[in-house]
Amino acid sequence: MTNSADDGNDSEGLTYADTGVDIDASEDATAALLEAFGSDLTTEYAGLLDIGDRYLALATDGVGTKLLVAEAIQDFSTIGIDCIAMNVNDLVAAGVEPVAFVDYLAIDEPDDDLTNQIGEGLAAGLEQANLTLLGGETAVMPDVITGFDLAGTCAGLAGKDEIFDGEAAVGDTLVGFSSSGIHSNGLTLAREAVTREHEYTDPFPHADKRSIGEELLRPTRIYTDLLEPMHDHDVRAAAHVTGGGWTNLLRMGENRYVIDDPLPAQPIFEFVQEEGSVSDEEMHRTFNMGTGFVVALPEDRAEELVAETDGQVIGRVEEGGSVEIRGLSLS
Repeated sequence: MTNSADDGNDSEGLTYADTGVDIDASEDATAALLEAFGSDLTTEYAGLLDIGDRYLALATDGVGTKLLVAEAIQDFSTIGIDCIAMNVNDLVAAGVEPVAFVDYLAIDEPDDDLTNQIGEGLAAGLEQANLTLLGGETAVMPDVITGFDLAGTCAGLAGKDEIFDGEAAVGDTLVGFSSSGIHSNGLTLAREAVTREHEYTDPFPHADKRSIGEELLRPTRIYTDLLEPMHDHDVRAAAHVTGGGWTNLLRMGENRYVIDDPLPAQPIFEFVQEEGSVSDEEMHRTFNMGTGFVVALPEDRAEELVAETDGQVIGRVEEGGSVEIRGLSLS
């Protein structure tokens, strides 16, 4: 990536916090919420309930400010996929098979076209994830919300020996899986960057016949197809690279994650960085930068996993407490 913010424009370089999203403050607030009711979550990505011979797992998430891009270009056809993906991928990162989903749409006024397009996206996401929709809620609340918001909750099941340990071991190999683009995190920063000099309807300079808005709306990749091969090849821990970018790898345990052969970042990241004069470090702390999912497993099993998937060996686990990637040290 080009470190645009280091070319004499430091004062103009955007950060996620500048746009109103402070990751550290958000994590502190979440920790305070959990402490208030004594939650004892058993994984980094999903809550587990012991139901006898297996676990019932739950995850919940929304689409975030990607919705504002959809609204700006009046294309709501893919955000349902994002809603499914952001939930099921968290379950996959815990080693859990997603089985059922419910959605929640809050809207200021009824809109048949919008809800129909969202439904089409949800249906497509359900098919990709091999998931069943059990129901949902559409709440019309003009006194509470302007526009709309979309979120959901996903339930999954896992045998007690299927939950990942969640702790990478020193000496493990890291295998990465490509993202489909910007996914559904960091859009507040991306939107601010690309609209400094452009409209969402302007052509995206790195792709024919696509607008900037359409490129930002590429739906989040769904990783449920990785579950079986990950279990077959003794994956110890996984990271869904979402909010917080590459620091998500630290959720696999306090180690040094050395990424010496990263997957390439799609052109949208270069565009966001250049338009917002965003530093390399801020990009890697905010976005997936081309890799949406990372797993840690024993070195002697890594090539087998790669052979059965579209994954690539990207690095290794050492003693320490940081993520080392593209000349950066993140902690």
